[in-house]
Amino acid sequence: MKNPILVTGGTGYIGSYVVKDLLEKGNTVRLTVRDKSKKEKYQFLKNIAKKSNGTLEIWEADLLKEGSYDEAVEGCDSIAHMASPFILNIKDAQLDLVDPAVKGTINVLEAANKSSTVKKVVLTSSTVAIYGDGIDMRNQHLSSFTEEQFNTSSTIDHQPYPFSKVQAEKKAWEIANNQSSWELVVLNPSFVMGPSLATGSQSESLKFMADMLSGKLKLGAAELYFGYVDVRDVAKAHVFCLENKAEGRHILVERVTDILSFADIIRAHYGKKYKLPKSNNPKWLVSLIGSLFGLSREYVKNNVGIPIQMDASKSRDKLGLNYIPLEQTVKDMVEQMESLK
Repeated sequence: MKNPILVTGGTGYIGSYVVKDLLEKGNTVRLTVRDKSKKEKYQFLKNIAKKSNGTLEIWEADLLKEGSYDEAVEGCDSIAHMASPFILNIKDAQLDLVDPAVKGTINVLEAANKSSTVKKVVLTSSTVAIYGDGIDMRNQHLSSFTEEQFNTSSTIDHQPYPFSKVQAEKKAWEIANNQSSWELVVLNPSFVMGPSLATGSQSESLKFMADMLSGKLKLGAAELYFGYVDVRDVAKAHVFCLENKAEGRHILVERVTDILSFADIIRAHYGKKYKLPKSNNPKWLVSLIGSLFGLSREYVKNNVGIPIQMDASKSRDKLGLNYIPLEQTVKDMVEQMESLK
């Protein structure tokens, strides 16, 4: 009988697939939630558990409450720490993003330190912990971003979400390097897309696709380049790292492309069904109207019209990932959104 695996953020967009995959492989999963009485948040996972060979346990813990993970962690072999807010429209960056990301990581990893059983922690970071702005690649004289880089350009005022992710990951490495009872493995997914298991998910990925399909960008796209990866591949990477030997950081990306090319993939499947952008807006115009889309002038200056590259060779070689093509990801995502209308 294997010891349980603790999963934080397991009701989220990525986390729910990790929980599902672990349950289907017969594991006992300890899912931490802030409030057990809000059963509607995790009922869909209990339904998945019923059809699987695994067991789902629900435990209460709070990212911001010191010591609240200690009890849930004790007795577990490993931890998948995924709980961290991914919200772009925020009122207070410190309270809404940085504190939950950093303090949550400290609380979970300190619980691992106190535990007598934990051997491994898999942390969900992001490619935004590797770079903050597209121009960073040029400034650092790189041909592509790799696991060697850490984001140095984001601050609490400029790009607070990337700032929260790099602060949390650096804190995780600091804690991991000061002990020897468990090992840390980090996954750095790019922009995660694909169908959602979580009902009512507030993921920015789903909002981005909803904006695209609603015609919000029909008058033209900003020439912004992102790495994209399927949520099911991100989950697969987590499960692999929990079950097998893995080391260091891993960029997860199927490809890097711009928003217009992303729109072209939707158009190739659905023709004129959706009002999609057909051209890029000039940079000066994006700078002028960017605030309507939450883009600061500094962000526009450092990212629009600046291509980037990401090297995912380590995740392909070491984690055995054969990435789902973005075309399939987009198709599955749109089909699900249409079915929910």
